[in-house]
Amino acid sequence: MTEFKPLVFSGIQPTGNLHLGNYLGAIRKFVALQAEDRDCIYCVVDLHALTAQLVHDDMPTQIRSITAAFLASGIDPRKSIVFNQSAVPQHAELAWIFNCVARIGWMERMTQFKDKTGGKNAEQVSLGLLAYPSLMAADIMVYRATHVPVGEDQKQHLELARDIAQKFNIDFGAHIRKQGLGVDITVGEEPVHAYFPMVEPLIGGPAPRVMSLKDGTKKMSKSDPSDLSRINLTDDADAIAKKIRKAKTDPDALPSEVAGLAGRPEAANLVGIYAALSDSTREKVLEQFGGQQFSAFKPALVELAVNVLSPIGEEMRRLLDAPEHIDAVLRDGGARAREIAEKTMTDVRDIIGFVR
Repeated sequence: MTEFKPLVFSGIQPTGNLHLGNYLGAIRKFVALQAEDRDCIYCVVDLHALTAQLVHDDMPTQIRSITAAFLASGIDPRKSIVFNQSAVPQHAELAWIFNCVARIGWMERMTQFKDKTGGKNAEQVSLGLLAYPSLMAADIMVYRATHVPVGEDQKQHLELARDIAQKFNIDFGAHIRKQGLGVDITVGEEPVHAYFPMVEPLIGGPAPRVMSLKDGTKKMSKSDPSDLSRINLTDDADAIAKKIRKAKTDPDALPSEVAGLAGRPEAANLVGIYAALSDSTREKVLEQFGGQQFSAFKPALVELAVNVLSPIGEEMRRLLDAPEHIDAVLRDGGARAREIAEKTMTDVRDIIGFVR
């Protein structure tokens, strides 16, 4: 092999209801990448969910709900691999190896770890929360993925995945070459014989970070106590319309240029949502609605959001009423994923020198 085969990997945790931010920031990108005839692997990362909540009474429902959202949004399990992480034990096996490659200092510097521990009581959180980025790196590298669609908040974790892969490649470089594996790449200005690729993030779009409908300075979140702060993918047309009508705004008219959105977080959020749902840009949205009040803009946004999102919610509800189909998709995807992951782990065991 003279170069790494392009492959896209990404995953979503089965915790709470999926919302508009998940759809625009992740799932819609997944569908678009599939449409480009890329090899794509999409995962319900149920092992990661244990770091947020160890005991889940409704874990099967949550896993099926994420899978239903994938399918209802247009991910075709015949073109892409769709599975749940725990069905492929090679994820955990490679994560342990990466735990031995990575350094504690790397993990402690992760912004999300600091945010979740509040900068204190770090000794009271689970080891899994600290090692979360190492498992995320294993999720990607067990398929030797080259690209990952991520939001801005996950970019640091992806940079860490690159660091772990690079250290593995350097530490085991002679072994990789001896086994006749890997690719010659350049990292910075240094030539490296690499088994794992330097994965690249795929970030972008008119609404890469969707904010709360009640507070434009906070990210839309499934953990927000107010259901009015988000549009859930399972919301029906009436609920979608109600939430947009009640969304926080300011008294001024929409500007005619993007620069006019500065200092207006709620206006910027709603314009970004309209642009993303219409496959447009904020510039074009403001060309159409600039100078108009929100009393004119919100009805247009309601119509657009209902047209795009309500069919997804309807299909999700239909799929969840027939979980046998979802389970069959996950079983098939798990088998296909295990085949790829085991090939990687066979190579990794040989590179390390395990006897088999």
